[in-house]
Amino acid sequence: MNQDEKRIYLIKRLLEEAKNLDIKIPTNEDDQKQLLRALFNIREPRVIDDEFLKIQDEYLQAEIMKKGVVDIDNLDEIEKDIHLWKGDITLLKVDAIVNAANSSLLGCFYPGHHCIDNAIHTFSGVQLRWECSKIIKMQGHGEDTGQAKITSAFNLPSKFVIHTVGPIIGGKLTQNDCKLLESCYRSCLDVAEANGVKSIAFCCISTGEFHFPNDKAAEIAINTVRDFKKEKGTEMKVVFNVFKEKDEQIYRGLFGYKK
Repeated sequence: MNQDEKRIYLIKRLLEEAKNLDIKIPTNEDDQKQLLRALFNIREPRVIDDEFLKIQDEYLQAEIMKKGVVDIDNLDEIEKDIHLWKGDITLLKVDAIVNAANSSLLGCFYPGHHCIDNAIHTFSGVQLRWECSKIIKMQGHGEDTGQAKITSAFNLPSKFVIHTVGPIIGGKLTQNDCKLLESCYRSCLDVAEANGVKSIAFCCISTGEFHFPNDKAAEIAINTVRDFKKEKGTEMKVVFNVFKEKDEQIYRGLFGYKK
């Protein structure tokens, strides 16, 4: 099968599984990709056969390679063992990437949504949602704000995904909100160290759909990482991954770094 054939196969299988969806497969490649992503997004966590997983894995890995994998070794340091990189975190080759998750850890079920949770679950493959569902079932409750769990990254260039639930800001920012965000970064670093992670990429936790102020979030992120590295004496490499120009400028300003 070529990529087009694999994409059609995956769409047909997911439509058959859904049963109640009456959708005609579009002829346009971009529309097909959007439909496939939407079907991944709405699929409930459950097992699926090895044939599907083999074709899905081949398809997703080829799509990621086509976009271009970015190796941490090719990134410039902004400070010793610390990097700032603007781009798609699902393309970053590090030991672990951090996902800004919700308390279910199951990802974003909104079809085609552009949040990081949606992207990571889409391009990891259906295995990630299933693995996360087992974690939540085992602990018997949703993930607490400020805590973190680690899973395989499946089809992503990274080895692991570390999922953390940031605070949701509905009004004025409080000191407790700041402590919870600090706990997110600290929990991710603790989990990373416990699992032998040598490089980790942080997204801008809580600054998107959860509305944490970007400048304060960046300040907390940098200070927590610096404090952890000093306390532990670790040489773990850290990437602050940003997607928006606004966040890149905030981080550059806090590091006192200009291109």
